[in-house]
Amino acid sequence: MKLTETREIAAPPSVVWAGILDPEVLKQCVPGCQEMSGSPDEGFTAVVVQKVGPVKATFKGQVTLSDMVPEQSIKLSGEGKGGAAGFAKGGALVTMEPSGDGTKLTYDVEASVGGKLAQLGSRLIDGFAKKMADQFFTNFQTVVEGEEGEEPPAEDAPEAEKKSWLKRAFS
Repeated sequence: MKLTETREIAAPPSVVWAGILDPEVLKQCVPGCQEMSGSPDEGFTAVVVQKVGPVKATFKGQVTLSDMVPEQSIKLSGEGKGGAAGFAKGGALVTMEPSGDGTKLTYDVEASVGGKLAQLGSRLIDGFAKKMADQFFTNFQTVVEGEEGEEPPAEDAPEAEKKSWLKRAFS
């Protein structure tokens, strides 16, 4: 699955860059993230719980950062193992450039899965991967812009709470 998107973030490139390198910001942004630790130099380890179709799994993985050009671009590569559910791996090339008072952030994502997850079918997996990438960057934008200091709702939050948060975030 490949995906390319662009977002306008109402924060300068220096703030966006600092957010991409901060494990606490990343933990808030990765849907289903239970734990996140590490550093930009050594990479990050994470524990993420996700449900893809009928398969729910806890993924333990590693994310490495490379090709870093401060406040301009970074490559994120990761792989997670979900036990019997299989594995997921992928990467994103994130570029940023000043845009008015903010930052134009562009991301090129590529992801693949194997094991039991791969048996679900490419349409389901591609849709899920697109949703995950979109949720991550929506959450990232909200956290970096400091949208009323609110964090996105938890994955298991009631649907009404998710909708009201989205309505506030985009109104």
